[in-house]
Amino acid sequence: MKDTLQEGMVFEFKYTVPENKTVPNLFPESEEFQNMPDVFATGFMVGLFEWACIRAIKPYLNYPQEQTVGIHVNFSHIAATPPGLSITVRGRLDKIDGRKLTFSIEAHDDIERISEGTHDRFIIFTEKFNQKIDEKRKQCG
Repeated sequence: MKDTLQEGMVFEFKYTVPENKTVPNLFPESEEFQNMPDVFATGFMVGLFEWACIRAIKPYLNYPQEQTVGIHVNFSHIAATPPGLSITVRGRLDKIDGRKLTFSIEAHDDIERISEGTHDRFIIFTEKFNQKIDEKRKQCG
């Protein structure tokens, strides 16, 4: 992590919801999801927030030797967004605690606020992390 990464950094990320990021597409094998409304899925929203945070801090990491992984999400999903609408994610890096990064997040679609909350990420050393994953795979046979 570079010294230039500082608490208080703000960022914005825009995304237009495609047809394949709706609830029925989250787990296509789920009959229950198939019968749900065709709106942006909370599960995809988690990924969108992770992507926004990754993009924001990537210039401050020794990428790809350093990357971040999500370790906690705590946010609302208070309004549905149909495909075709754009989402604007606004974030702020609130706290740096060693390699743990805490972000506040707010998101709006073209009409209204759809989410707010917090997200924690942890800076990993990619090679070491991948070695641990390989060891875990070997334990499973």
